[in-house]
Amino acid sequence: MHPPDTIEIRRLRVSTLIGVPDEERAVSQTLLVTVRMTPSQGFDGLADEISRTVDYYAVSQEIETLAAARPRRLIETLAVEIAGHLLRNHPLQHVAISIEKHILPNTECVAVHIERRR
Repeated sequence: MHPPDTIEIRRLRVSTLIGVPDEERAVSQTLLVTVRMTPSQGFDGLADEISRTVDYYAVSQEIETLAAARPRRLIETLAVEIAGHLLRNHPLQHVAISIEKHILPNTECVAVHIERRR
């Protein structure tokens, strides 16, 4: 058996108000969001029709809108919200979300990773 077919949006830049201290949430930050989605239907039966798959452009727009919708303290919270939204609104059986935040000195980034199934 082969691995499941997946769609990946890698390092989508989103602007949001996020951070534990009030001062940090006062200024918009750019986060990098990677989403790996396993559609309910594999790619073999798509017949080259967008309506039979997950529209990754629409997904990217929804993630940007969700990130900008309200301030949050934790990137973990945003990851959970994105996963729930995608599973509720798209024909997916599995989703993996990674969010990178460039905040700590002397590091490339801080990142969280979650996976959720329908």
